[in-house]
Amino acid sequence: MHYKTFKTDRLLLRPTSEEDANLIYQLLNTPKWLQYIGDRNIRSLEDAKAYIQNKMTPQLKRLGYGNYTVIRKEDQAKMGTCGIYDREGVKGVDIGFAFLPEFEKKGFAYEAAFKLMNVFFSEFGIHRIQAYTSKKNQASQKLLEKLGLKQTGTTFLPDDKEELLVYRISNTKE
Repeated sequence: MHYKTFKTDRLLLRPTSEEDANLIYQLLNTPKWLQYIGDRNIRSLEDAKAYIQNKMTPQLKRLGYGNYTVIRKEDQAKMGTCGIYDREGVKGVDIGFAFLPEFEKKGFAYEAAFKLMNVFFSEFGIHRIQAYTSKKNQASQKLLEKLGLKQTGTTFLPDDKEELLVYRISNTKE
């Protein structure tokens, strides 16, 4: 099966695969990931490959979209991930993003997320996108607001003890 990749002026977004295990290993062990998203117990490249196979690939196969590796065109640097997620036990889809520290605060997350949101509204028939973020993660909150999402309340995701802020955007009149 061939899955879509997307391009922006500076970025290539392609579905995350096992060849991205090193990026996933690094990303899931960054201080911000551990603080705001949580420890996924990725302690080796093998763990990262298994995480991709078990947590990312099934949704891609089921829906044709999921987690994308964000690559800088100019030098092919793998900088982070951005994706649209259909979580078990949660109604609707949500957008998420995470970047290695050296690629933060350069507009890459906005560029990647803006592209995916537009594609999902126009090509995948999705009419509403949500996002969840820690109350402490002000950088994520600012980015979601810049993308046009509005905070609508709080929630707990399945199997998570932290109350999260909920943001939403819709391309229909609700």
